[in-house]
Amino acid sequence: MINRREFGAGLVGMGIAAQSIPRNNLAAPEELRQNTLMHVGGDYHNIVGGDITSRQNLEYNLRHGVNHLTAEVSKNPQGPWDPDELQRMKDNCEKYGVVLEAIRMNSHYINNLRKGPERDYEIDIIVGNIRKAAQIGVKIITYHCEVIPYRRNGKTTGRGGTTCDSFKLEDDWKDVPVGEEGRVTHDDYWERITYFLERIIPAAKEHDVRMACHPADPPGLPFGYQGVDQWDSPAIFEAIKRYESIVDSPYNGFQLDLGNAAAGLKNPATEVLPIVQYLGQRGKIHQIHMRNIRGCLNNFYEVFPDEAKWIFQELCESCATPSSQARFVRITCPVIQTIRAVSRRSCSLTGISRP
Repeated sequence: MINRREFGAGLVGMGIAAQSIPRNNLAAPEELRQNTLMHVGGDYHNIVGGDITSRQNLEYNLRHGVNHLTAEVSKNPQGPWDPDELQRMKDNCEKYGVVLEAIRMNSHYINNLRKGPERDYEIDIIVGNIRKAAQIGVKIITYHCEVIPYRRNGKTTGRGGTTCDSFKLEDDWKDVPVGEEGRVTHDDYWERITYFLERIIPAAKEHDVRMACHPADPPGLPFGYQGVDQWDSPAIFEAIKRYESIVDSPYNGFQLDLGNAAAGLKNPATEVLPIVQYLGQRGKIHQIHMRNIRGCLNNFYEVFPDEAKWIFQELCESCATPSSQARFVRITCPVIQTIRAVSRRSCSLTGISRP
């Protein structure tokens, strides 16, 4: 049995040993700080009153606690933006305390970047539009990178009688008519992307405007579908990594659509979160679209956000840490048949990512 003297000597020895342990080893784990920049906002998919910056639409957004807006230009959307229209939208928003934080770029640009002298003219237009956005304080430009337009080919009845857009790869997909762009090989597509990024991202950095790319929808289509080898096929995660590495800059980021990403994966339940974490850790998520699907690659339908097979809480926590710098974009729900004139994106909420 140990006596009191031996016990006391043991305590002294323990004290000396404790003093020799580096302080970092004894420090409590750093408390996770909240991402105070995260917010939601409205966008161009759901407009009340006919104009995105009309009094009716701005008040509609404010009633729902939304005071950030992503707009789409109406005058000459495929060409040089009208500075007067941009300033009008900015002024209208400021009257109601709404922040015009982002503008969507028309997706037709990718068709104008095929090899030839005309594509430098297209680049000049986009650089000019970036400059005009910066002049009114807009810090985000969103854009789709897709030669094949958004595609759904069916409807599915969802929860409570809702109507859900769906897509299932056709058995005879090789017979689907080729699009207006004709044959576009994988190499052709990536050559256009590289040409675009190497010229646009430096201009975006110069004007402090972040470019947020939305992948093709749906991703993962087989090569040759409608004549196109999509850039985000056959594996969307690898394609995203390649895209963001061409010009590795915080100004080259994504409008990360979670449902879109899931639609390009064989097992969304386990494969969505790594994409969010990868881009979030690199500060490359400028917008997040909280959309959800049931199904997987080449066979899915859209559902309510809470019907996710993946864990939304984990996704939100990944976006909420200061290192991720991500903001929620919009929450998409199916069409609710009992409400007249409600679009597929009737519950739109948007937001941005800023460091």
